[in-house]
Amino acid sequence: MMFKSIKTFRWKSVILPWQQADLWLLLLPLGLSILGGIMIRSTELNQIKPEWWMPWVFALSGLAAVLVILVVAARYVAHEYWQQWLIGGIAFGLILIKAFLAAPKWSEHILIAVVGICLMLLCARWRYENLIKWHWIIYGITNLSLVFVMIAGTSAKGAQRWIAIGSFNVQPSEFAKLSLIITLAVLLSAKDSATMGSLVRSLAITAVPWGLVFLQPDLGTSLVFGAITLGMLYWANVNPGWLLLLSSPLVSAILFNVYLPGWCAWSALMALIAWKTLPWPIRGAVGAVAINLLGGEAGHIFWGLLKDYQKNRIITFLNPEHDPLGSGYHLIQSRIAIGSGELWGRGLYHGTQTQGNFVPEQHTDFIFSAIGEELGFVGCIAVLLAFWFFCLRLVMIAESSKSNFGSLLAIGVLAMIVFQVIVNIGMTIGMAPVTGIPLPWVSYGRSAMLTNFIAVGLVESVANYRQRLKF
Repeated sequence: MMFKSIKTFRWKSVILPWQQADLWLLLLPLGLSILGGIMIRSTELNQIKPEWWMPWVFALSGLAAVLVILVVAARYVAHEYWQQWLIGGIAFGLILIKAFLAAPKWSEHILIAVVGICLMLLCARWRYENLIKWHWIIYGITNLSLVFVMIAGTSAKGAQRWIAIGSFNVQPSEFAKLSLIITLAVLLSAKDSATMGSLVRSLAITAVPWGLVFLQPDLGTSLVFGAITLGMLYWANVNPGWLLLLSSPLVSAILFNVYLPGWCAWSALMALIAWKTLPWPIRGAVGAVAINLLGGEAGHIFWGLLKDYQKNRIITFLNPEHDPLGSGYHLIQSRIAIGSGELWGRGLYHGTQTQGNFVPEQHTDFIFSAIGEELGFVGCIAVLLAFWFFCLRLVMIAESSKSNFGSLLAIGVLAMIVFQVIVNIGMTIGMAPVTGIPLPWVSYGRSAMLTNFIAVGLVESVANYRQRLKF
């Protein structure tokens, strides 16, 4: 009877709901997550207990029993959506395992990656157009969660960013990135998205979560919001000159306090761009100079608002040797680790800096230094190529989307991933300040991992429900 049931089972129905999805968008994050688990294990080899695997025997046995029940119930009770029931059951069972199991960070990283893949498949099966009628609710809930963090959040290392739910620490600012992408995609998908009014509305929508995250304080994530907004505005055909004018106060804040002649040249360039691109040439040029002057002065105010550790990170970026045993220690040790890897690396689990725990926070923000030391230049290039190809697939999906909303969703995810990769890798080699931005799918971080997988799931939904076939 059992064999007859298996024989008559339509195996094509397993993959049919995802036949239009992009396979590479599934495989690349999966591969990066596995690499992340391997490298995280390398950073904590001296901390792992030999008997760590024993609790898994009982946990997985219980999970297997639950899944058997779910498969039977889903197959014969919910015929059309049995895949969603099964995948949701797997994710729920793995979350239960995480709640009751104390495991090393590397195995927890893999566990959360599996949960993320389940959520990604569920999102890919769900029509992304449904987000249009829910976007304000999603936006409101995420902003309320950011307010709640400021009132009753959990603090660590001078920042209040997490909400404790049982044994989990959830970071709402990570999920706020998705909320911003969805809301801006809905707003900018309108036909008049390239107007000045639409630009002002987009900035107002971004300002709320940006301000709440900046006050936590979380400078790195607030910068991601800016990158997402600029990327989506550009894709929505907003005048590039306007985008340059938007970012000009930040440049002025640096130049005004570092090199005054450079600030004068920059302000003159902004005045020219305002003259050529804004509807009111004279007032626009004068306003551009005034805003850049205010931006330069605001640099002093902004510096005063930063926490001491944030100031040290910026100073360290400019001159790591000024405090080699303090704020500059992370960057110096990271560069030593990456440089010592040379072409082919020292070999997996044989990096002296990594195995000696010389690089702090190496399993999270500085995971790329472990890759550089143990896998060498070749390993680093392989990781960069994987991210490059992943981003290329995002652009191709954005171009082939059947709607502006789906196209903007893909570009929002692209801007989020690209900015995080550039900043994270840049800070490990001294090309960017240390901002606490993780390397997507490779760094340890539960909320960030789930956010990235859900984001890819939304893009997979865009690909899955587009009109044309796979390219």
